[in-house]
Amino acid sequence: MHTTPVPTADLADRFGDRLRVCEVQFTSYGAARSFAGPVRTVSCRDDNALLHELLRTQGDGCVVVVDGGAALLTTLVGDLMAARARDNGWAGLVVHGAVRDTALLSGVQVGVQALGTTPRKSAKEGAGQVDVPVSFGGVTFAPGDILHADGDGVVLLPGD
Repeated sequence: MHTTPVPTADLADRFGDRLRVCEVQFTSYGAARSFAGPVRTVSCRDDNALLHELLRTQGDGCVVVVDGGAALLTTLVGDLMAARARDNGWAGLVVHGAVRDTALLSGVQVGVQALGTTPRKSAKEGAGQVDVPVSFGGVTFAPGDILHADGDGVVLLPGD
């Protein structure tokens, strides 16, 4: 299911207080500056093995919300993972943590928003969980929620 991105400011005007707006100020690193789709989640801190595994599957236009606990010590996504996400039909990634390979990420046609960058690799032990509700920035992201992201923010449509 591919979702056409709608500017988040337009969604805020349309839905008002019913729109769930993430309070985290992300930076966009991927070539797709706006993206949208149903949410899949990965909860992991300093270990991206589960995210690697998920991105090897067909994304069907979904957005992966990665709760890395706001850790900036190690990276959760780099250019190769972003390219895999693009190739497997993922619309984008919202990373509550760090990315790397930013010069190359900017050329990958997929949405990537994150808190910041670091050159350090993460562990690959498989710690964490997939498709569980994750919360940050005053919002809980649950699998199946519809997310829109652009330069103005990350929002979730109301469930009505």
